[in-house]
Amino acid sequence: MNLIDNIRQPIIEELHVFKKTFGDALETNNPLLLNIIKYILEGTGKQLRPLLVILSAKLCGEVNVATYNGALSLELLHNASLIHDDVVDDTHERRGRMSINARWTNKIAILTGDYLLSNALISATRTKNLEILYSISQIGMELSDGELIQLSSSQQSKINEEDYFKIIKKKTALLFATCTEVGGLSVNADRESLIHLRNYGEYMGLCFQIKDDIFDYYNDIEIGKPTANDLQDGKITLPLIYALQNSFDSEKERVMMMIDTKDFTNDNVNFIMRFAHEKGGVDYATKRMNEFKIKAIAELDNFPDNEIKRALIMCAEFAASRES
Repeated sequence: MNLIDNIRQPIIEELHVFKKTFGDALETNNPLLLNIIKYILEGTGKQLRPLLVILSAKLCGEVNVATYNGALSLELLHNASLIHDDVVDDTHERRGRMSINARWTNKIAILTGDYLLSNALISATRTKNLEILYSISQIGMELSDGELIQLSSSQQSKINEEDYFKIIKKKTALLFATCTEVGGLSVNADRESLIHLRNYGEYMGLCFQIKDDIFDYYNDIEIGKPTANDLQDGKITLPLIYALQNSFDSEKERVMMMIDTKDFTNDNVNFIMRFAHEKGGVDYATKRMNEFKIKAIAELDNFPDNEIKRALIMCAEFAASRES
């Protein structure tokens, strides 16, 4: 049994209920939309975000209808943001399959994302909890804000570590934080527990995103997924930020020129990847990732030691150790 299966084990029954809830929410009489939704369902990943909602709820109380609707809303919102991101980034592959915009069109992808987003808001209202509705609405704004901040950075080579963390906090970490907070809110957890859950989710989200950014600097054969995507899009992440900030030679100037002129041939991308490794960028990013993993786990210290808490600890470990 792998780590993700161990995480699921204590909430296996709840996940069956969620799976049915997710499928029911996407039922439609529109033939085109039905085909797209079927395609989305076939390609769903590990659904880590609903896992976090349900585990956080069960850590503090009994999973209920509000928990399922909160988890559903966040998973729909997440999928909508991925579809929109693929259009914005002109990405043609997602989880080893054609993206929605590549298989259909950009117009259809945007409208599908809008449909999922509207469905997410409907699911949020079904929790009948204004705090949950506010939390989910807030993260919808943060996701868009993070993407716009990244896109507005005209000179990517000038992005520093502070800018990077501001972007990944909004684009990734706050969604994880919202998942754990919504889980707690759905069972009326006390304020102290909600603070710890939200902090846990944010630290885990930072860890998760840094791991994704580390993947970008390895050959896809080594990790089994496409790499250098961010590099080819001209997006600079922590491994390269550190390498650039701690280099003072001609190689640094060469890399900055490639970035600012968007000259991302295969040879240039390979040169940048090697540069990030040789200048300690990947090692530094790995160190920061593990720091956030430790911080996430520490936020669980005040909760009773049981299988749910252990599953959440494993979630943080999974975020740092996963291979895809």
